[in-house]
Amino acid sequence: MDRIATDVVQQFSCTESIDVGRYLSAIKGMCLMELGFGDVQMFFFKPKFSVLINLIGLHYCISWLGVPTAYVGEALDSCKISKREVRVQRWKIGGYYHILRMDGYLFRTFSLADLALGNEEEVLGVLSRNPIVEGLCVQISVSKPVSTPRSVQSPPAHDY
Repeated sequence: MDRIATDVVQQFSCTESIDVGRYLSAIKGMCLMELGFGDVQMFFFKPKFSVLINLIGLHYCISWLGVPTAYVGEALDSCKISKREVRVQRWKIGGYYHILRMDGYLFRTFSLADLALGNEEEVLGVLSRNPIVEGLCVQISVSKPVSTPRSVQSPPAHDY
């Protein structure tokens, strides 16, 4: 049981972005190992790990274990990871050479709590399907705060 958790943590701890295929294969590995809710809390809900690892554990608990969202939300809060954010981007693949088209480009940024509480069911659906069958490319990444370049920021206020 520790092996799959260790493999997933090592595989995704240094990355800030993964495609949904690798994401789903990590969840499939968790299913094969029959990890329980307590295992996920112990191995995947740690604040020192990437939010991508937290998301994999969260999705597994909700979709495969059927843990009630209230319990998952409480676990995220107690582990202090509920406010961590993830960004999901989706593109359509099309044309003669299967190039990425910008029409059909969608992205959504959400917190783990939003997903756990059922506020992002559409995103959970996108993350649960094989996008290739639908002609899509789906990328999951760590959400980073948007910063404004110093030259664009307003000058500091002065007391006159």
